Amino acid sequence: SRRPGTPGARFGGAGGSGGSGGSVGGAGGAGGNAGALSFGAGGAGGAGGGGNTTGGAGGAGGNASLLFGSGGAGGTGGHGNALQGGAGGAGGNAGMLSGSGGAGGAGGSAANANGTGTGGTGGAGGKSGVTGSGGDGGAGGFGATTAGMGGNGGNAVAVGNGGNGGNAGKAGGTAGTGGIGGILLGNNGNNGKA
Repeated sequence: SRRPGTPGARFGGAGGSGGSGGSVGGAGGAGGNAGALSFGAGGAGGAGGGGNTTGGAGGAGGNASLLFGSGGAGGTGGHGNALQGGAGGAGGNAGMLSGSGGAGGAGGSAANANGTGTGGTGGAGGKSGVTGSGGDGGAGGFGATTAGMGGNGGNAVAVGNGGNGGNAGKAGGTAGTGGIGGILLGNNGNNGKA
């Protein structure tokens, strides 16, 4: 279930977790956005539930208030036993003037006794404000057959570092790319490990 930030709320509420069981796990709820003029942070996205075949997706992190505050973290993808791990939720964006982007959620794993399954993709990191760093990308989920891709790091705007890219779900997979550093001051984020 989703618990969004009420209008004018200082902070966005956290998203609820998705239910587990059955073929497909439930998706995690999105984090609530902070009230536009509240100077608050976005709420975290809820985790996706596990499923017998496919894991539920993690909820996206909420966005910060209009001018200030950090974005909420994305939720973790659920474990998919037979087929596919759930994707991690994207991190929320910071306020325009100041704040860091939220981190992307990790992708869910997928593996069973037959040694099959594809890991979920990690969520992308959120964008920063004029000052502040981009959010890190989430790691890809482990997959017995195919590794989940790491999420890309979020970009900084003017002063701050780009977020780091998420690692691949296992060796040989595709890692996320580091975000771009601020145009005035800041370093690019590191690429994840493949």
